[in-house]
Order: sequence, then C-alpha cells, then structure tokens
Amino acid sequence: MEIVSDQNTMTTRSAPHIASVPTNIISGFLGVGKTTAIQNLLNQKPKHERWAVLVNEFGEVGIDTSLIETQSSTDTDIFLKEVPGGCMCCTNGLPMQMALNQLLSRARPHRLIIEPTGLGHLEEVIATLSSGFNQKTIRLNAVITLADARMLTQDRYLKNETFIEQVAVADIVIGNKCDLYHLGDKERLVEFASHQCEPETQVVFSERGVFDLGLLDCPSRFVQTDPTDQPHHHSIEKQLNDQLIPESGYLTASNAGDGYMSLGFRFDARFLFDATKVRAILQGINIERFKGVFKTQDRAKVFNLASDVLTEMSVPHCEESRCEAIGMDLPDDLTDQLLNAVTASKLL
Repeated sequence: MEIVSDQNTMTTRSAPHIASVPTNIISGFLGVGKTTAIQNLLNQKPKHERWAVLVNEFGEVGIDTSLIETQSSTDTDIFLKEVPGGCMCCTNGLPMQMALNQLLSRARPHRLIIEPTGLGHLEEVIATLSSGFNQKTIRLNAVITLADARMLTQDRYLKNETFIEQVAVADIVIGNKCDLYHLGDKERLVEFASHQCEPETQVVFSERGVFDLGLLDCPSRFVQTDPTDQPHHHSIEKQLNDQLIPESGYLTASNAGDGYMSLGFRFDARFLFDATKVRAILQGINIERFKGVFKTQDRAKVFNLASDVLTEMSVPHCEESRCEAIGMDLPDDLTDQLLNAVTASKLL
C-alpha cells in the first residue's frame, strides 16, 4: 500500500496488481555458462526497467547469486532470490513458490529470469510455472537452453536423461562457448537438436554467453499442463545460508540426486585464502563442477571449474568465502585441502 499526502489531503493507493510478467527460463547442464549468460543479459537491461532473477542451485550454498551480486552491485533495479538445495519442481516446490512470490512482490519487475539447477527436471519446472496461480502472475516466454556442443562426443551426456530433456523441451537452443568448438561441433549440435526438439526450435550460437536480448521476447510453445510428480528425489542434509558459522570457522552441507553429489562450504568472513593454493587445488582435482568466491589478501577471487577448464577473475568484494563442488565422486579430503589454503595469520 502506498500513502500519498500533501498539506490538505492524505489518500491511500494500492500497489499495482502483478500480472503477466514476461518470464524466461535459462537452462542448461552443469558448467555450460548459465550464470555468465544471465549476467550478460543483465548488462543489456534497459535502464528504466526492473528485472528479477530467481536462481535454483543443486547445492546448499548460494554461489550464483553471490557472483551476480558482485558484478551488479551498483544497479538497484536488479533483484535476486535463490532457492538452494535441489530441483525446484520437487522437494523444493513450496520454497520455490514462496521465493517466487516474495521476489515478484518485492521487485514488481518488468522481466523475470529463472535459472534452474543444471541437474533440474526442466519439463516439470515449466509445468509448475505454467499452472495454478503462476498462470496469472507470469507470462512464459521462450525457454532457452544453453548447450556446449563438445559434450555431444561423450556418452555420459548423450545417455543422461536430464541433459537430453533440457535440449528437447527448449524453444531456443544456444550453442554456447562456440569459440572453443572443433570442426564439426556446430553441425553435431544442429543434428542433435533436430532429432530431440520440435521443428520450430531455433538453434543459435554464442561466445561467452553473449546473445541477442531480443531472444527473450520470442514466444514459448509450451502449453498449460498440470505439474507432474515424478519419482525423483534429492536428499538434503541441511541448509547453510541461514546458519551461524561455528567456532571452527566453516560450515559444510551435502546434497545428492541423479547420480551426482555436491559439497558446499561457507567460511568465516575473517578467513583469507591464498589464491595460489586454491588454484593448485582446482588444477589437480577431477570433478564435474566447482565454483566459488574467495576472500584473499588483495581482492576477492572467483574460481570457476567446468569441463576441465579453470577460469579465474577478480571482483570488488565478497562478504564471506563460499564454494560448491559437484560431481559423481568427490575427494574425501576436499575439506582439508581448502582449509590448508586459508592464510594462517587470519585463522581464529
């Protein structure tokens, strides 16, 4: 409720009703570059518009929203909300709906972008967002799936039902990281999409997650259905984001589902990390995905490991160090390795 007053009168005016907010799902498998793509879209946001981003992460630690916040901290018309801990269509169905309602109420956005987890069941997420109360509050535009065509040479992706589904239900498939492709990779993705997708599905290519903002306004072919309840499950031991960090100086929590497991960390804000040691850990590790932001002696450092490629960048700040490892198998001593990378003089 908004209160409008002058010297002679005082009236109340209800906040405008939230309806038909243009909404896009930006999907894709682990490490394909979804968060980078969303950051690039936010960089193209018209100055007069408010945008909202809802991020669902497989792990218990909110890394993606932290990365977006560090690069969009000066834009007050970008609103972020995260739903950690697995696929938003099943165990997190209620928290996802609550987070969505809170985000729309707070932001009253001109556009909503939703990033499901890279291991999410996309068809069910779409069904959930297209039914019930959501039918009135959001208008689902193009479902965009990012795919790395190089994955199509590996059986672990070609036989992964989640990977196939993410491509199959997309309105637009974006072959991301095409600057790294080899001869024949583009053609391989086009052929794969022709077998998995509807005939009208577009296939375009991008470098570093940069693509035309106009794609967000393309329509979705998806029609309303009732959300399905498939027999998949994610076990969640505990959630980290709302817990106080104990005297040990760190918190961990794990998650598992669809043959993958995650291990997330939050560290005391007084911990500073040796970037060289963190880099060495990630160069010697064999896992599907690692992402994290670390406080160092100089600036905060973001490390991103995907498809055996490690990238690193500096960001202005982060309130605390946090990271997430995802893979079919994780090192038993990962906690010890990370703690050994803490600058000793800052330990409590």
